[in-house]
Amino acid sequence: MFPFEAFAPVAVIVGSLAVGGWIFTTWLRIKNGYPLENSWGKAVYPQKNEEMVERIKLLSQENAQLRAEIGSMKDRLIVVERIVTDSSHQLNREIEQLRGPAN
Repeated sequence: MFPFEAFAPVAVIVGSLAVGGWIFTTWLRIKNGYPLENSWGKAVYPQKNEEMVERIKLLSQENAQLRAEIGSMKDRLIVVERIVTDSSHQLNREIEQLRGPAN
């Protein structure tokens, strides 16, 4: 008796589980709208219809607007940090100078 014949049922079960897992993950990808990929990671059926092109265009515009808003918020934050850190000490010195020497 060949020693590997005892492992044949195990190999069939493992192979079945592997194929079943592949089928399940492919079904999940299709169900959730992910593109199917080949072994090199490229889309098997790339979707490029009018709706997708318009959606990409709108998302790109929104992305540009959000980046511009973040840029302006960073500039404002720099000004606020400068006011908080520099002006408080300078303001205290100016107030003390206005009070004059201690009596």
